[in-house]
Amino acid sequence: MNGKNYLLDTNAIIALLKGHPKILNTIQSSDWIGISIISQLEFLSYPHLSKLDIDLFIEFANRIHIVDLKSSQTDLMEGILQIRKENTLKLPDAIIAATAIKNDAALITADNDFKKINGLEFIGFLPNE
Repeated sequence: MNGKNYLLDTNAIIALLKGHPKILNTIQSSDWIGISIISQLEFLSYPHLSKLDIDLFIEFANRIHIVDLKSSQTDLMEGILQIRKENTLKLPDAIIAATAIKNDAALITADNDFKKINGLEFIGFLPNE
């Protein structure tokens, strides 16, 4: 079975850490799994995280790629700006979408707003599946 690249949105990280079966099955044959630094910050800034939640996230983060955001990445910066100008996404979502595109990764998310972005492979899920 051939693998694939996947970038997880913040809601997909939460669902995965809860054992979401569709996400687990999807990423099982992956070549690369990543999250944007934006998703890491969004997850860790939730006000009601337990120590167990944080520990589980840290263990997860040590096994995947966390994609940083650097001003020297001009292609990523241009992609973010283009997505932001062409869509009504918030800046963090534009960053996540551009990060997926730049890394040739399908974005796993429960947010249907990402469907409209040209050049982005969208893999949707329902959080309560």
